[in-house]
Amino acid sequence: MTIPKIRVTIVDDHQSIVDGYRFRLHNFSQVEVVAAVSYGDNLEPALKSHPTDVLLLDVNVPTSPENPNQYPVLHMVPSLLQQYPDMDILMISMHSERSLVRAVMEAGASGYILKDDSQAIQELGSIILLVANGGIYLSEKVRHNLFKSSTDKEEIALSTRQKEVISLSAAYPNNTTHELAEKMRVANSTVRNLLSGAYLKLGVNNRAAAIAKSRQMGIIPSETTDVTLPIPKKKEKSN
Repeated sequence: MTIPKIRVTIVDDHQSIVDGYRFRLHNFSQVEVVAAVSYGDNLEPALKSHPTDVLLLDVNVPTSPENPNQYPVLHMVPSLLQQYPDMDILMISMHSERSLVRAVMEAGASGYILKDDSQAIQELGSIILLVANGGIYLSEKVRHNLFKSSTDKEEIALSTRQKEVISLSAAYPNNTTHELAEKMRVANSTVRNLLSGAYLKLGVNNRAAAIAKSRQMGIIPSETTDVTLPIPKKKEKSN
């Protein structure tokens, strides 16, 4: 039985960078680049023509040939995920500012790679597999910037809904995002965003690690252990 390939669309206005990504992914058998566009306005037509599982989106891509201003990614990421709830978005940028990364991730992105992160670029195929299977990926410098001052309890406290989805994930570890969404009666994209937000706060990049960290922090109960209850003694019948 042939396993379906993960379909990738690339959005970047530098042909040399697109060619570099194609080179990295060419021999990665699980991944197929189905489209590449240079401008933000060309993205939605490309997605309609080429069903996509993972979108590689440059934060600084221009909107169109006539409009060189940056494509409004903070507006478009949630909009794209609403239209394509099963698609994951992996952001690529030269910028590592904490506020930008957090805003992009909170908008629903599944990862953030720095263009000068040579190790991540070399491992691009594996990173695409990770996010396509529900994980998130952050370049080390980005992760450091996000968490270097996260000592405040408010920084690491999960929301009620994030606790709910982690609790469900712990109860049903083999469930897909779709199955968790059905249990919560919300859209797939909502569950994915809740999980991604929880991963960021916990400093992990997948569901299993989030469950383990949540148990360690006491956010959800530890794994159940067998407890032998004392058997009550029968009352002796009086003669």
